[in-house]
Amino acid sequence: MTSYVDSNLMSEEIVRYRASVSKWSLAPLIIIGVLLLPLLGLGLLLFLAAWIKYRTTEFAVTDRRIIAKTGLVSRKTIEMFLDKVESLNVDQGILGRVLDYGSVTIRGTGSTSEPIDSISAPLALRKHFMEAADAYRKKT
Repeated sequence: MTSYVDSNLMSEEIVRYRASVSKWSLAPLIIIGVLLLPLLGLGLLLFLAAWIKYRTTEFAVTDRRIIAKTGLVSRKTIEMFLDKVESLNVDQGILGRVLDYGSVTIRGTGSTSEPIDSISAPLALRKHFMEAADAYRKKT
């Protein structure tokens, strides 16, 4: 099965960085799932929810744009050219700082902000975005 990012790349577009949901952010679902496992399989539903969130969230920085997708049945996508991104903000709580995950909010010119939660290594993502945006500006 091809990823959303790979299937929506433009001609000669190159992925510079991929991010995913942090496994640490899914720990509460997994721990509660373990505790509820004996209870009518409720734990399996929580394991399934964690797995679906992990497998269906994609985030990539290419040499031309940012692409993000969340959801399995109900899908939310964000695709924004690098020159249209006004800012990329990172929010990390104490646990997120320790375990290196956080929320990334993309703010585009003339549009609302688009938060994506529980991204692994959000500061590395922001760094790669800044490098890609700088290279894009120098190219045009």
